[in-house]
Amino acid sequence: MENPIIGKGWSFPPSFDNSTDTVVITTDDTDIQNSLHILLSTTKGERVMEPDYGCNLDKMLFEPITTGFKTYISEMVRHAILIYEARIDVNSITVDDSMQTQGLIRLIIDYVVRTTNSRYNYVFPYYLNEGT
Repeated sequence: MENPIIGKGWSFPPSFDNSTDTVVITTDDTDIQNSLHILLSTTKGERVMEPDYGCNLDKMLFEPITTGFKTYISEMVRHAILIYEARIDVNSITVDDSMQTQGLIRLIIDYVVRTTNSRYNYVFPYYLNEGT
């Protein structure tokens, strides 16, 4: 059953249902996870009508992975979520660099949906190398 307080939105990436000729709509936690993915993968200034929307993770691509870097990334993500994703409360953000030699840093976001008090976590893969 759909929760009207959490809302619904287009699937990400946008896809279409050929049988009904409509856009596929996501609801509840799937919509929140899609929203987080869009927020974290958008560069500030990329959206003309909302120039401060985004996280600028691409600017961190060549930074050395230090404790300061991990703290900066987690606080940058926390601030972006605080401003642009009002449906959740962030419990913790962990920067997992155990796969950095493969060019991958994972951002693990542990959050609670405000209206339902349901706990979830979202893992955002931040690639340091280009895809092959």
